[in-house]
Amino acid sequence: MPAVGFYARTRGWSFVIAWMHRISGIILIFYVLIHIYTLSFLITPEVFDAKMKMFGFFLFIFLEWLLAAPVIFHALNGGRLILYEIFGTRNEGTLLQWMFSLSVVYVLLQALMMIMGNQTVSPILFWLVVFIFSACVLILVASRIWRIEGDLVWKLQRITGAFLLIMIPAHLMFMHLQPAIGHQANVVIARMQNIFIKFVDLILVISVLLHAGYGLISISKDYFKYRFVQNGLSLLIVLIMVVFGWIGIKIIIISYS
Repeated sequence: MPAVGFYARTRGWSFVIAWMHRISGIILIFYVLIHIYTLSFLITPEVFDAKMKMFGFFLFIFLEWLLAAPVIFHALNGGRLILYEIFGTRNEGTLLQWMFSLSVVYVLLQALMMIMGNQTVSPILFWLVVFIFSACVLILVASRIWRIEGDLVWKLQRITGAFLLIMIPAHLMFMHLQPAIGHQANVVIARMQNIFIKFVDLILVISVLLHAGYGLISISKDYFKYRFVQNGLSLLIVLIMVVFGWIGIKIIIISYS
């Protein structure tokens, strides 16, 4: 907090928020890769259940709750950037107030659901509603961004960001609406058997890894001036995303067809 206060005074809140966006994004990338790796143990349900018991300790539960902060901050700030870059909305003070207020509400709501732990939800109905809203946001952003001059990959990064704006906070919320949803192999496998859920999971994995890969490449280019280093890091990032993308696709399609 002292560091945040110092940079806010000397360089402004825009500088601080830009850094917070990048740091939260990097945290979420590590989480996504660990999440995909953990789900790969569904091939052996007993091993998956054993690992989920390990994550049942208080420390891991607390860290899982803390994850709600970077998730909602990165999503809402990404939405603010899309409004600024694509729709020309420049009322930064109001947007920042809404962003931080909604972030606090989301984090507290997540805590309440984790404490209660007795909710039930229909996965099909939940994801149908979320997917429709996310698809509407994607179409709205895509219809505007194609009119703007810019690199195709940059446009895809913003479009996937618009799609994930709702999908990722909803995914984290969904994991705590019903305790068994993400922690029992038989429940996870049964949910993934549905063709609609497979489709949603596929789009989610591809969007997340594309968005994350472009973000990491952009960050690396800001801090390494030599072209050969930039190209090497970009290739490494692409390879990592492709490998984890294949693992994710295999989990969704091949393992449970």
